[in-house]
Amino acid sequence: MKRSIGFLFAILMIGAVQGMVADFDDLTLNANSHWSGDYPSDGIGGTMGLEVFQSGSAGFENHSDGDWGMWGGFAFSNETDNQTAGFMNQFSTYAGRAHSGANFGVGYVDAFSGITPTIVFDRATTIAGVYVTNTTYAAMDMLYGNPGFSKKFGGPGGSDKDWLRLSIIGKTAAGQSTGPVEFYLADYRFDDNGLDYIVNDWQYVDLRSLGQVDSLVFSLSSSDNSGYGMNTPAYFAIDTIVPEPAVTGLLLLGGILARSIRKAKPSA
Repeated sequence: MKRSIGFLFAILMIGAVQGMVADFDDLTLNANSHWSGDYPSDGIGGTMGLEVFQSGSAGFENHSDGDWGMWGGFAFSNETDNQTAGFMNQFSTYAGRAHSGANFGVGYVDAFSGITPTIVFDRATTIAGVYVTNTTYAAMDMLYGNPGFSKKFGGPGGSDKDWLRLSIIGKTAAGQSTGPVEFYLADYRFDDNGLDYIVNDWQYVDLRSLGQVDSLVFSLSSSDNSGYGMNTPAYFAIDTIVPEPAVTGLLLLGGILARSIRKAKPSA
């Protein structure tokens, strides 16, 4: 019986891994580095070229401009410095690690160019969920503020109702939208300030309510805004996108194991 359960576990785990849509670990990076585009230059500037990098069965849209040194959409990284504040550390995860393996994705919403991070799947897929966390750049900015640019979340007295929210919508090939699913990367809206938080580890976001989609589009909103838009750095980190069949298989395994344990338990 133990051998049968072990064999079934191995089969289902293989199925779950093979069912993984993307985890970025099939992308090549040097240690402590990132890729954020090829930065094409046309001598004019402001023209954001589109590239798509592939991980698993998902294509991640990246835009970059070599004349102005700009990028938007998705990058990928293995940088884990969760101590250094500021723009020069925009590709590190505040969790200090990837969710799985070494690599993870970094999303940047470039409001200036109107670019939102977008994932396009090889075929229509029901996504069970995805893991997300803050980048160090965004987290440190919310934690301490950036004088002249953005505020310390909570304000001087710690009671300001600040927040940073990630929104995810699904899109079909026909252009129909589903969702959104919303997740707070930081939330200071509680009456009890002791409950306020800035996400500092990988958190699972359930996306099953989006249904079968051909793409996912990500956006960010914040309580800290000005006439130029959002003041909070518009970054998030993403890893381990899981399709529905993989989760279903693992749930099935859990049920089988539970029944087997009950049968094997000696009677009193």
